Amino acid sequence: MTHAPGTPRRQIKLFAHLLNTGNQMGGWRHPEAHDGGLHDIHYFLRMAQEAEAAKFDAVFFADGPGFRRVVGRNAFAAMDVGKLEPVTMLAALAMGTSRIGLIATCSTSFNEPYNIARKFASLDHISRGRAGWNAVTSTGENEAHNFNFDTLEGHATRYARATEFIDVVRGLWDSWEDDAFLLDKVGGRYFNPDKLHALGHRGTFYRVEGPLNIGRSPQGHPLLVQAGGSAEGRDLGARTADAIFTPNPPIDAARAFYADMKARAAAHGRDPAHLLIMPSIQTVIGATESEARERAAYLDSLIPPDLALSWLQMSLGGVDLSGYPPDAPLPPIPPTKGGHSLRQGIIDRAARYNLSIAEIARHVAATRLGERFVGTPTQVADQLELLFKTGAADGFVISAPWLPGALTEFIETVVPMLRERGLFRTEYEGATLRDNLGLPRPSNRFVENPDLHVEPEVWLPAEPTAGEATV
Repeated sequence: MTHAPGTPRRQIKLFAHLLNTGNQMGGWRHPEAHDGGLHDIHYFLRMAQEAEAAKFDAVFFADGPGFRRVVGRNAFAAMDVGKLEPVTMLAALAMGTSRIGLIATCSTSFNEPYNIARKFASLDHISRGRAGWNAVTSTGENEAHNFNFDTLEGHATRYARATEFIDVVRGLWDSWEDDAFLLDKVGGRYFNPDKLHALGHRGTFYRVEGPLNIGRSPQGHPLLVQAGGSAEGRDLGARTADAIFTPNPPIDAARAFYADMKARAAAHGRDPAHLLIMPSIQTVIGATESEARERAAYLDSLIPPDLALSWLQMSLGGVDLSGYPPDAPLPPIPPTKGGHSLRQGIIDRAARYNLSIAEIARHVAATRLGERFVGTPTQVADQLELLFKTGAADGFVISAPWLPGALTEFIETVVPMLRERGLFRTEYEGATLRDNLGLPRPSNRFVENPDLHVEPEVWLPAEPTAGEATV
């Protein structure tokens, strides 16, 4: 397809996934991986600044309020654990960066909508329009046990709760109109009360009065990212999300997912171009293809086999595979309350490539499920261009196998090639994350439809009108 003169050229969007010391479960053991621990804010700040210098759209932080269950003390001890709370961390990173987006994961299962709306609106103000929320449902039993639950709620209940949760958050973000604050010292009015709206929400899971006690943020709404791959997750993302974070499956499955999400967005009355599909990509780069494959094999050797098997069992919903030989195929896997799309993706991949239990365990531990691109910088750039140009992706979440070195390699070797091909920016397009992603600023629902207005209860009883007696 030729590029029409005078129209903006479609270009790849890039997020940097700063997951611990790398996306590969043995990555922390790489000699060049960060060895200062995961509580070091300067480690994350340096990577955010490096990604910003390379003109990445955002840094992205996965998170969960608890641990994933891993069978065996030794397997658990082989994991790089110990996370800073992501919204707090991003507020610190906002002070050391100026243009790059800041996206944090927070669960709808074990939070309250008002707190989440307030946190991300605050982060959007602090960063001057660069905040994003990756909304997820929790899938780990340990997370449930940290919040007064005996067990994790079922998949359908979690998604019903998430749907209502996100709608409440978006409504709270519209509490104030953009021009509500007058700061009129002479007249004595700090804001115009006609431009403040309560929510008055009464739902199945939540009762939230509002309004939010922070003004409308620079982006109107912080960027909303979602990662659900089940039917319920896809439909929620198509209706509400700005970007979809997804594993990178084989290219035919990636194209099918892309087409499905764009069609679902259109069915909800949205412009499909305003829903960005961002597969997670892990790259292992070498000067030659053989060198890259040697480096990938070395990385895989750093993953303890018992950790790989335990992680596979957890990813499949807690199934026990210990009674099966490692070279046996996956047995039938029963339904689970955990992540449906991850479970099904593992089953599909094992069947597609005829993988044994040990082989699929190594793959999941090495890549968290998606395809891994192993090769020269040119080969990696070719693969990204193919996905981008053939209807499989709008951009990529670069999930380096170890950090910070593998991210630096991608920036120094692949990004220049993408620029040479006209596929990636040389400068940021705007001041906010939405500007740089080419996404519109959401309108305020109360401005669009004044009939939705709910008078805030905070100034009741009402002031007397003209002619009423006062006491």
